[in-house]
Amino acid sequence: MERYIGKMLDNRYEILEVIGTGGMAVVFKARCHRLNRLVAIKMLKKDLSEDAEFRRRFHDESQAVAMLSHPNIMAVYDVSRGGDMDYIVMELIDGITLKQYMERRGRLNWPEALHFITQIMKGLSHAHSRGIIHRDIKPQNIMILRDGTVKVTDFGIACLSNGANPSNEAIGSVHYISPEQAKGDYTDNRSDIYSAGVVLYEMLTSRLPFDGDNPVSIAIQHFSAVPLPPRELNPDIPEALEQICLKAMACDRNNRYSTADEMLADLEAFRKDPSLSFDYKPEDLQTERGGEDEPTQYLPNVGVTRTRPQPHRPPVQEPEEEEEDERPRSNWWKVLLLIVVLAAAGYFAVTTLFSFVMDSLTPNTVEYTVPSVVGYTVEEAEELEGIKGIFSLVEAEYENSSEYPEGTIIDQDPVKGSVKRVDPGQDNAANLTINVTVSLGEKSGTMLNVVDVEARSAKLILEQNTELSKLNLNIVEGTPENSDTIKEGNVIRTIPAYGEPLAEGDTVTLIVSLGPKIIYATMPHCVGESIETVQQMMNKAGLVASFKPVEDAAPVGQVLTQSVDTGEQVPEGTTVEFTYSNGEKELEQIISFEIPYSRREVNVTMYLDSTIIFESDLPGDFGTLEVKTFAKAGTYRLRVYVDDFLMEERTVVFGE
Repeated sequence: MERYIGKMLDNRYEILEVIGTGGMAVVFKARCHRLNRLVAIKMLKKDLSEDAEFRRRFHDESQAVAMLSHPNIMAVYDVSRGGDMDYIVMELIDGITLKQYMERRGRLNWPEALHFITQIMKGLSHAHSRGIIHRDIKPQNIMILRDGTVKVTDFGIACLSNGANPSNEAIGSVHYISPEQAKGDYTDNRSDIYSAGVVLYEMLTSRLPFDGDNPVSIAIQHFSAVPLPPRELNPDIPEALEQICLKAMACDRNNRYSTADEMLADLEAFRKDPSLSFDYKPEDLQTERGGEDEPTQYLPNVGVTRTRPQPHRPPVQEPEEEEEDERPRSNWWKVLLLIVVLAAAGYFAVTTLFSFVMDSLTPNTVEYTVPSVVGYTVEEAEELEGIKGIFSLVEAEYENSSEYPEGTIIDQDPVKGSVKRVDPGQDNAANLTINVTVSLGEKSGTMLNVVDVEARSAKLILEQNTELSKLNLNIVEGTPENSDTIKEGNVIRTIPAYGEPLAEGDTVTLIVSLGPKIIYATMPHCVGESIETVQQMMNKAGLVASFKPVEDAAPVGQVLTQSVDTGEQVPEGTTVEFTYSNGEKELEQIISFEIPYSRREVNVTMYLDSTIIFESDLPGDFGTLEVKTFAKAGTYRLRVYVDDFLMEERTVVFGE
């Protein structure tokens, strides 16, 4: 399938890479050039595309899923056939399977399990309403998106319920199949409900209800054993949720929910009131499994023979022999044993003679020893001696490998040294086929750009990315650093950096921002200084000054207060508020003058600089004159005139 990478299907879909393999098909990541979007393309394996039954099942899947349109079901965009290739174009989902999610998280808390099972049942409700039964519900077929949305995928063995007949095969994954599937009986929508119940059981307990050494033993338990109640494994599970789980898993389908909507109704009622309790009791839901009248049925798809478990019976008590009964016993059983022995001997003699005669009449079989093809490409292996002209190679699987380069064979079935016998003249194609697993090379990817993303979100992006989630990366936080451009708590850079290659198990280090680096400055003493001086002091300290004038008697521009105390440590760039005097406030002062004695009235006039602060006629014997005056802070010239004669001149200071 690697040969398809880089090719264009229908002149529209460019194949980019292999993202998964399944029993019937290989899934590729591709780009739709018509709509410029990424899609997933499921392509039937070449060896199976020649098989009419496999092609029928493949097209049944595409037709079934194309009928569905629901947010909890993976969307199908296109169904086509190009040359010898059958393929489906589907929605490309960026997420992980529920199985992977449970492997990482372990046992889920019940609210999370409730959130997931509700979405699963909504998807099944839609499918069942269109007559579609999934028949393979399991965590591997449930995708979890980054936002918690659930999508049911892979309707690979779905069937139309209105055209279904009782099946002779138990189809589905053995841990999750319903009892009727395990017995090869008729399946309907309740089979999906049973499997969903098993998924809910596993989410709540982190255990499967039934397990065993081989598929057959597990399958038999679905109709012959009773699962341990979930609350015995996890007492935190509410009783009502346990009841819903066990009702969905009832062995008798008539005791299960009849529809997905019926189960959804109970889930919604429980969500609204987790303390409620339903009338469902385990003993009512679990009818006797594997009763005496239960017929043994065929399980061809699990690959091993199963035997019917025998019911336990008490030992038969032999009646005591009475001493007086001495009648001779009959020897009829000895005669019967002799007849059986003679018949067996006769049968052995006849079959031996028949085999001898047939061997003499038929040509001898030819034996071929299977050589090793591991380490070769398929093309190289087909040219090897012992392969060419004898065996045909089938690319059955694709796996990543750190040991073998991309395109080389890493495993084969049958193994090296196996002997294959063929009869001349017979069709031996199947017997001379070697199924090989081809290397996809090391699991690798490219580092994403998560710079300036919040650290927890960055980790989730890397963990849930479809490409990188396969690499099992070890994502850690390194020593935080200061940054003037990246917000505190966001990623400054990653090691390795964006665009660099990643291999399986690599460690990705996130360097997280502490925000800008803080440098502290010591606040100087500024009160009493001029605005100009304070500005110089603040520039030197790395601080920002903000000035506000206030009415005061101090000299104009003199700083009066500062918002940060002298000596306090503050971050560089801190703004400090200052107030300064505008010099507009007037001060009060009393000026005294001794009026010289005169027999008549005198005219007294006082000047403060050029402003008259007093003028009046006073008696000649007035004595000491005191004048209250107001002026702004400063030094003034006082002059006193008496009858127009300058009697005194002195300096007066306001503000000292």
